[in-house]
Amino acid sequence: MSAIELFRNEHHACLMFTDLVGDDHDVVQANQFLVVDHGVGAIIDPGGNLAFNELYIALSRWFPPRQLTYLIASHADPDIIASLDRWLTSTQAKLVISRIWERFAPHFTKAGKTEDRVIGVPDAGGRLPLGLGELWLLPAHFLHAEGNFHFYDPISKILFTGDLGVSLMGGQQAQTPVKDLGPHIAKMEPFHRRYMVSNKILRLWASMARQLEVRMIVPQHGAPIAGRQAIEDFYDWVESLHCGIDLFDDRNYQLPAGRIETGSNRSNPLLRVA
Repeated sequence: MSAIELFRNEHHACLMFTDLVGDDHDVVQANQFLVVDHGVGAIIDPGGNLAFNELYIALSRWFPPRQLTYLIASHADPDIIASLDRWLTSTQAKLVISRIWERFAPHFTKAGKTEDRVIGVPDAGGRLPLGLGELWLLPAHFLHAEGNFHFYDPISKILFTGDLGVSLMGGQQAQTPVKDLGPHIAKMEPFHRRYMVSNKILRLWASMARQLEVRMIVPQHGAPIAGRQAIEDFYDWVESLHCGIDLFDDRNYQLPAGRIETGSNRSNPLLRVA
């Protein structure tokens, strides 16, 4: 339940939690983040029910959970906000999520729990006040969700990128930032080829991201990417990556012939394109 300090000064801190659900191979490793400015706190991508208890306890050592102002979700996948009901019960925080998912999020909670507690983000994004600063909510649609946002902290210069930049590894490994992208690509490529929608969208995103001063790219799964060279190499890599619909054709849309295996299977076919 260790927290990794990504950034800290007198009034501002960014913490990462990587190992709250252990390294069970039946569960995808996920990161959760706490950003605090002048005593105002937000959790980015708080996670599913498997992470809730451990995150609440770990968070309490750094910041009073009941004083949280925001639960910020890049999109609406279960590993992002399946624990929403429990967070809304134990805190007064509001959920910040794309308007596309605003009316779907209540399915994670008891009836009426989200009333007046959801801030819907328009497609263009915006700047969310946090303490005396702000978080920039950047459009990242179709990377991989239809309504998707990344979060830029202009104080720490950290870009939180949700499922973009994901690498598949254990929670302990995820604590060490990657500074040489080349050997790391093998851990990223299978996921990105399947979960990112197209090269066109990646190129549009990279063009936007290059306008920011970024010290570290931090995804929701796996290790951060740190340092100017590794970040530039990441932009170059995604701009050249063919993925998603780029790789699909009529061979992927055939009537099925094989039977579904119903026994235990630890492989992840979702990471295979064909």
